[in-house]
Formats: sequence, structure tokens, C-alpha cells
Amino acid sequence: MSISRREFLGTTAIAGLAAGSLSADSGKTLLPTRVLGNTGARVSILAMGAGSRFLSYSEEDKAIEAVQKALDLGITYLDTADDYGRGHLSEQRIGKAIKGRRNGIFLATKLSNRDGGQSQRIVEESLKALQVDSVDLLHIHSLTSEEDLAAIEAKGGVLEQVRKLRDQKMTRFIGITCHADPVALKAALERHDFDCTQMALNAATVAMMNGQRGMVPNPAIKNSFETLALPVAIRKKMGILGMKVFAQDALVGQAAAEKLLYYTLSLPVAAAVVGMPRLEHIDDNVRLVKAFKPLTASEMKHMSGTLSEKNKEALDLFLRTHVDA
Repeated sequence: MSISRREFLGTTAIAGLAAGSLSADSGKTLLPTRVLGNTGARVSILAMGAGSRFLSYSEEDKAIEAVQKALDLGITYLDTADDYGRGHLSEQRIGKAIKGRRNGIFLATKLSNRDGGQSQRIVEESLKALQVDSVDLLHIHSLTSEEDLAAIEAKGGVLEQVRKLRDQKMTRFIGITCHADPVALKAALERHDFDCTQMALNAATVAMMNGQRGMVPNPAIKNSFETLALPVAIRKKMGILGMKVFAQDALVGQAAAEKLLYYTLSLPVAAAVVGMPRLEHIDDNVRLVKAFKPLTASEMKHMSGTLSEKNKEALDLFLRTHVDA
């Protein structure tokens, strides 16, 4: 299933309308928000990623300051994982940063193990590190292949367990993330009713071309998250998060930062999850999303065609092998 030109333009228009919806934190800075699919939750279109980029804050007080700055500027979505740093380090820092201000924050973490028997213990450790009784979203972390999907789906495996954790109110919603294999993610989304999904969506991992029936995948780039997995998530009305917007800065300098961010936000995503390893990055990205206007289909086609031609092979390798932990 590919996105037709009518559907593509329609979702881009919806993105623009959604971006006009603003949220306020006691009259403080406003940020655009969107609804996270069928969850009904409204989140800021800029989410703070707390993976390796966040862990580059070597001092804990600086990391906590970064999270609190993001919250003060209107970011409401925080994204972490059990394996971001040893001993739940990222989750611990997030927990300290949000202590006393949990209301209004959409808190997402991820479960990286594939041993269903260990899942509850690990999630309990995550909740303790975060200093909360439950999270808003628990993702199965980093789907890597169709073989990995089979392990996740196995009887007594992690998929079965996260559903039980949702039933136990340890999380409101469940999801799955992937930056390695769009074919595997497409299969996972088709077969299972996740509430949300998070995938690699940037201007260099797909090129679209005009065909008789509208916007169709460039045949030279057959496998991408935008052309394979994203349409399934849209059809099933899942909450969609985009990540690897800048490919960990690999694309910075090849296109303007705002254009790279706007490309992802012009897709039908609820938010772009961005690592911001310096305080000024938070200011810059907040400024950019406050001024966001969706790119046109022609702008997106030009960007993706140019960047994918330069980067496709290297980015595919990066996305398949990258471990954000």
C-alpha cells in the first residue's frame, strides 16, 4: 500500500491544521500539539528523545536541567528506554527531572528484552527509576528483523507480556519501535493492534515520484518506512512518532535543519522525537516548531530525491546497525 497524491496532500493539510492547535502550561510558552492517533492523547509535536544524545550530558544536573528546560518551553512528550544507559540511567534522570510535575507530561519508555519471563521485572525497575506508578506508553524496543518479530510474537514472549502489563495498568498504551527493517515493521503493524508506533522517518530514507495514480514509491528505493510501514499505521489510526529526523546529524549541512524537521512533521505523525544534546538545541528546535508550516508535496519530493540519492546506502546501513543505548 502506498500513499496516493490525494491522501498525501490530505494528511499534509491535516498536519498543518493540527499544528495550529496550541497547548499552554499555566500561561507559559505555547507549542503546537497533535492527537496521538486513537489514544486520544494530545502531545507537543516536538518530543524530547532521551537516548544516546541525551546521555551526552555527562553531568546529571545538566541532564535534569535539559529536561526541565524542555518542559518549561512546552514540550510535553518525553521518550526514554530501559537500556538507555546502564542501570536505567536515562530513566533515572527523567524521573528526577519530572518529580513533582508529572501532570501534563506524556511519558513513554521502551522494553528492550525479548524474554517474556523477565518483562514485568524490568518494567517495574523502569517505573521505579522514573518514580511513577505507570507510564503513558510502553514500546517494544527496536524491532530488528522478521526473525526478531517471530521471537517477540512467541508464546509467553514480550508481546504477550506487554499486553498483560497494559491490563495491569502499568502502562496506558503499548507500541513498537523500529529503525532497522521497514518490512518487519510493516508485518508487525499489520498483524497486531498496537496503540502506537515509532519509526525512522526522514527526508533521506525515501524518494517519491509522480505516477499516473499520484505519489508512488520511487522503484529504485523499494523498502522504506514511509512507503511500507507508515501507510499501515495510518490505516489503523495508530499514534505515529517519527525519529532519526537528522540521522544523528548525518544530514545536517545537506539541508537546512528546519527543512529536515519540517519534512518529518509534514508527514501524518503526532510528533518528531529528537535528541537534543545541548541546551541551545532545545531553544532552536522549539523556535522551529513554533514557526512550523507543512512543506508542499513538491518540496518534499525534491528534498527526498536529492538527499536519498546522496545518502541512501549509508543511511540504510546506519539504521540497520545503530544502537541508541
